[in-house]
Amino acid sequence: MYEREEEYIKKSIDWFTIALYLIMVLSGWFSIYGASYNYEHATSMFDLSGRAGMQLVWIGTSLVLGFVILKLDSNLYDILAYYIYAIFILLLIATIFLSTDIRGSGSWLKITDSIQIQPAEFAKFSVALVLAKFISSYNFKLLAPKNLMIIAGLILLPMLLIVLQNETGSALVYSVFILMLYREGLPGIILFLGGALIVFFVIGLKYSSTDIGVISTGEFITIILSILISAGFLISFRKDSNTARNIILGLILIMGIGYFVSLSGVAVDFGILALVAVGAMSVYLLFLAKKYWSKVYLLTAVFAISSVLLIGSVDYIFTDIMQPHQQMRIKVTLGMEDDLMGAGYNVNQSKIAIGSGGFLGKGYLNGTQTKLKYVPEQDTDFIFCTVGEEQGFAGSVFVLLLFSALILRLIFLAERQKNTFGRVYGYCVACILFFHMAINVGMVIGLTPVIGIPLPFFSYGGSSLWGFTILLFIFLRIDMARKRR
Repeated sequence: MYEREEEYIKKSIDWFTIALYLIMVLSGWFSIYGASYNYEHATSMFDLSGRAGMQLVWIGTSLVLGFVILKLDSNLYDILAYYIYAIFILLLIATIFLSTDIRGSGSWLKITDSIQIQPAEFAKFSVALVLAKFISSYNFKLLAPKNLMIIAGLILLPMLLIVLQNETGSALVYSVFILMLYREGLPGIILFLGGALIVFFVIGLKYSSTDIGVISTGEFITIILSILISAGFLISFRKDSNTARNIILGLILIMGIGYFVSLSGVAVDFGILALVAVGAMSVYLLFLAKKYWSKVYLLTAVFAISSVLLIGSVDYIFTDIMQPHQQMRIKVTLGMEDDLMGAGYNVNQSKIAIGSGGFLGKGYLNGTQTKLKYVPEQDTDFIFCTVGEEQGFAGSVFVLLLFSALILRLIFLAERQKNTFGRVYGYCVACILFFHMAINVGMVIGLTPVIGIPLPFFSYGGSSLWGFTILLFIFLRIDMARKRR
């Protein structure tokens, strides 16, 4: 044990991660100044009346906050995890009733006339802490049904409260914790099934405009895919080629009978026949699951049934649950609508700005699209387009490499932890940063729908920067303590 705490911090802290953090924060500050720069009314980067000046205040307070976190005892985060989670759940509930409406979002709490905070940004580290605490508990078994239900509840509760604040984008961030669960032993097949259901939703929605009988083309395609994937599971995980063959032959038989019946002049709905095939397959698999007490049969049956339920609810989820602006953003992303002056305006202007930057960019403060304010939210959610226009392809790649280096470093630090708590929390931090980076950059270049989440350390905003700083520095403090444990 070191005699002086300052000496202990200097020798134990991961300075490589600190260096990456400082480079990203300072790069974000310069990008914010470039995005908010006004030729006619130019102000200094240090002018507190401008975005860059205020961001400098947030950077300074974030550094102080990070230093305080490093000085605290690392055991506090383990001991107080449940209490911290409870406090932020109460804060999220209070936000629903006390929030200030900002561009349709009710996720902001007003502190003063000029200062507002977004509790959803801070709640991320509380969920990461509580998951780390619960999973590191004595004799914990991830695949026990009770434990899976508790973990799902810990994640879904803040998601629901944030959705009630009309902040769907921030709520979706919490879904990324499933990647951490995969590291802790969640079978890969579950991740694959979840990904397949998302693909089914996209296909069912994209091809919903044409029909095969009483169901859409998208629904028909996803039903056939669910049968083929189910057969593939049985071959891969159960080595049961006979059952897989029977399922496919059953599908061919049912569809074949329908075809020959239609030749006789009788109207046949092939969509209904496909639904019948999935239903028959699910019953058959449930029978095999009971007969052989096999989880593979049971999981495949649950997947097939879930597929049918999802397929049947695509229209309800899209039309009745999602708001009109969210519907339009998804349609634009999937190529179902061209709304260049409405929902697609931001992305279209962003792509123009990035494309105009070329390989090396137009130079710092020389971007025309961003200086003429063609891109809305160009210093917050669309900050990456400023980087693309002014620094070009090379600068954009550099930013992505910074994120890649940070995420890979966090994974390395998580793997060297000597206890489950530190490892789980480290992976939670890496997953959150990865999700924010991937979705934010994806929406700026038109690969993902615009859901309004910031680019970590780059986007303007105190809540965002504080939230990511707390998230990261808690892990650095936990990593510092590994030598003492």
